[in-house]
Amino acid sequence: MPLTIIFAFLWAPEAEILGDTGRLLYFHVPAAWLSALAFIMSGIYSILFLRGKSNNVRLQEEKAFNSSVIGMIFLVIAIISGSIWSKVSWGAFWNWDPRQTSIVVLVLIYIAYFSLRAATDNNPKRGRLTSSYLIIAMAATPFLIFIIPRLYLSLHPADTIINSEVKIHLPPEMKITLLLSLLSFTLLFMYLFRLANRISKVKLEIQNRPEEFINEK
Repeated sequence: MPLTIIFAFLWAPEAEILGDTGRLLYFHVPAAWLSALAFIMSGIYSILFLRGKSNNVRLQEEKAFNSSVIGMIFLVIAIISGSIWSKVSWGAFWNWDPRQTSIVVLVLIYIAYFSLRAATDNNPKRGRLTSSYLIIAMAATPFLIFIIPRLYLSLHPADTIINSEVKIHLPPEMKITLLLSLLSFTLLFMYLFRLANRISKVKLEIQNRPEEFINEK
């Protein structure tokens, strides 16, 4: 991650047309992609939970929750960086652009999930309810991030790059920096996810065998 910051601010040149504002690209794009990945993973772990029959199946539900939390963190980073970009490029932090609108819908979907999970904390069916919800949310995520925004005219730079006559060409230094940033964010996600899962595993062991941990003290 430090190397990514150095490359982003000291090595990569200014973006064509966008200038120094284009440096947000190295944080906005990886955060958006990782949020999508995290939400899809939460859906996959939810499927494993619903299909699971082992004693360790509760950990799958915890992994789905952990992935959703981390995905929301990355989504907030994407929203903040995108808002700064919007302010500099378009004069306002929020323009209700199709991409911005779809992101709001995605945020509301996962806020509803966290609310559902909290509301059913003592419900024995919580795992099945929240897992079913996450599977539906997983199916909606690609449409909200990648498909629906591209069906409408947008101020978003990606649409400009793809559809407009004014195209932004990334020099090799910018491409390398963007790939490095994607790798760094992916490694950060893997570290956070693994750490959260270890904490969840210990928490479940304490819940299942509290007397052993009390005796150890």
